[in-house]
Amino acid sequence: MIVVAGEALIDLVPTSAVDGERTPADSAAELPALSPRRGGGPYNTAVALGRLGSPTAFCSRISTDAFGASLVAGLQSAGVDTSLVERGAEPTTLALADISPDGSAGYGFYVEGTADRLFTLPAALPDGVRALSLGTCSLVLEPGASAYEALMRREAARGVFTALDPNIRTGLIADPNAYRARFHAWLPHVALLKLSEEDARWLAGADDLPADAAADAVAGAVKEWLAAGPAAVVLTRGGAGLTVATSSGEVSVPGERVEVVDTIGAGDTVNAALLHRLDAHHALSPAALAALGEDAWRDILGYAARAAAVTCSRPGAEPPYAAELA
Repeated sequence: MIVVAGEALIDLVPTSAVDGERTPADSAAELPALSPRRGGGPYNTAVALGRLGSPTAFCSRISTDAFGASLVAGLQSAGVDTSLVERGAEPTTLALADISPDGSAGYGFYVEGTADRLFTLPAALPDGVRALSLGTCSLVLEPGASAYEALMRREAARGVFTALDPNIRTGLIADPNAYRARFHAWLPHVALLKLSEEDARWLAGADDLPADAAADAVAGAVKEWLAAGPAAVVLTRGGAGLTVATSSGEVSVPGERVEVVDTIGAGDTVNAALLHRLDAHHALSPAALAALGEDAWRDILGYAARAAAVTCSRPGAEPPYAAELA
């Protein structure tokens, strides 16, 4: 079983984006209607894993309000085990999505006093757990962040394969340097690090550098991250595809061409597809991950690119089912 730990929330998406239309600039004074969609990076990853057919459990704290009930129902409909989910009367976190003309999404968050922030460290995960995936807001917002970090460290110490997608939300990070230091402290406990190029630039402190200098900074940072612990670092590059860096070198695959509706949940789908396909290659261990050859990585990355393309082709975080990728 793969356990995904982290926040479950509701994305509030402008209906113009849901309908595949863009609101003209001259109507900006009008407030768009908002469509609630189930979301949260870890939540989307768990749903995607369930739809792909991987035995999956979700570990989080979810509200008992109507949004929370819908979130739990979404997990169960995807075949995800919810026995590790805590429930609480606190409200559900809300994320207000802002969809750009190219389909990319930005977010504003309503997180004060919400259920997922109050996550507490569970008892040891079941012996059948072979991988643990974490990331996004859950590793930023206290007091839950410390509990998720403790879960990562504990499970890695007992040999569970750990995957991390930091999925940076800068609006939630009060002290960037402190977060970067904390990120580096996680790496010895991480087997697979996956992140977007944008996240990699931010973590490398290269956002304000010229393009060539930023690329060099990211390349240097990836080498540092590999040396700190992960057996593989996967960079997502939007429509340009994916690249994996290991101690043996790099492998890249192109992106899949698709008409993009929005990118909500695309990176989370990549998380799930990587774990699902790594499992098919019997590579959910640091040693097996490090031993994968170029052909295996091309298969794994290509599968993840196809899965992400399906998610981008429809509104909201709606990852594909296994049959759609057959």
